[in-house]
Amino acid sequence: MPTLHWIGKDKVINHHLDVPFKVLEHSYGFDNGTQTDQETNSGNKIIHGDNLEALKALLPEYEGRIKCIYIDPPYNTGNEGWVYNDNVNDPKIKKVARTSGRQRKRRP
Repeated sequence: MPTLHWIGKDKVINHHLDVPFKVLEHSYGFDNGTQTDQETNSGNKIIHGDNLEALKALLPEYEGRIKCIYIDPPYNTGNEGWVYNDNVNDPKIKKVARTSGRQRKRRP
């Protein structure tokens, strides 16, 4: 089986063990384009929050049944009321970013 390797992998390979399981609770749904508090039984889920916590919450119901999950990545456009913390502190990753030309100046 193919394996992914990247610089800094040793820092994150077991991070999921530190993240606790959380239970998903129904909050709202959409029925014919109208938001409702009632469950719609559409089979779809919109999950707001941390990606790893969301993925771990899906495990009990979907483990072994899903081939692909799309995660819409956050971007720091300056238009949001929050900033995604993409600050890279690991020296190995900083070195790769500098040599590849991807390191950018951080906003204060």
